[in-house]
Amino acid sequence: MSFRAINQKYLEPGSQVLMVLGIVALCQPWNMLLHSYGLTIILIGLIGFNITSKIAPEEEASTGHGADTRNPGAQH
Repeated sequence: MSFRAINQKYLEPGSQVLMVLGIVALCQPWNMLLHSYGLTIILIGLIGFNITSKIAPEEEASTGHGADTRNPGAQH
């Protein structure tokens, strides 16, 4: 499994979940430690998402049928 596949499957959704958990930690009234680090958790998730969203996903292998659909105006 390549880094791009790991990024697409685990890292990008993980950073989104981290942002949501930071919002939950910021809004919950039971634990003061979670509340005080809620914004930090959100920011770490946001920075992680900004980095992982810039990594392009793996290109799928073409089937060889018909014209090249990725760039239909390309000169051959």
